[in-house]
Amino acid sequence: MKQYLPAVLALACAVLVVSLVVTKRGDNAQHDSDAGAFADVSNRLDSAQTQIAIYVGRILVFSNSLDASQSAALTFSNQLTEAQSTVAQDAEQITKLNRQFAEAELEKQTLDQRVMDLTSQMTSQTALLKNQLDSTRTNLDQMTKGCLLLEDRFRRDVAERVVVERKFNNPSELQAQMKHLKENPASKISAEGIYAGLDIVVKSNIFYISSPD
Repeated sequence: MKQYLPAVLALACAVLVVSLVVTKRGDNAQHDSDAGAFADVSNRLDSAQTQIAIYVGRILVFSNSLDASQSAALTFSNQLTEAQSTVAQDAEQITKLNRQFAEAELEKQTLDQRVMDLTSQMTSQTALLKNQLDSTRTNLDQMTKGCLLLEDRFRRDVAERVVVERKFNNPSELQAQMKHLKENPASKISAEGIYAGLDIVVKSNIFYISSPD
């Protein structure tokens, strides 16, 4: 039994050495595998970090673009608000102008009607004045004609009076006239007779001079 113990121990040691060698190789292989995996992971991490940096840059650019878009949207919103306010003011101004135009149109119609009325009145007054003027012209013509007749009659009467005065200044003519009056006494003298002798017609509403023979 003691003779086999060293052999068993040697065998156990050999098995242990082989086991250690195998384990060592396994560990080295595992270490190499782990180192490769770690390197691969490290490479992937570097790549991921690079992509993350790229994404971060893109996100930063997108954020800046978003900020610019928000700023532009705010500016556009302000401009839209101002445009809406301007449109509202323009609409109010247009409404005011339309109201003023309607009032002006109504006033124009009123003035047109007033002009038509005034024109009609002026036409009527012009026609009336024309008639009055024609009547006045006719009366003036008659008065002128009467004045001419009266002037002619006045000249005749003056001439006759001069002749009569000369006859009264002539004794022979005066004696002949006295003899004539004794033989042919004169009728009663009246205003109608005097007017008739002067070719003047006098009535309550008529006065004119007749044409002498």
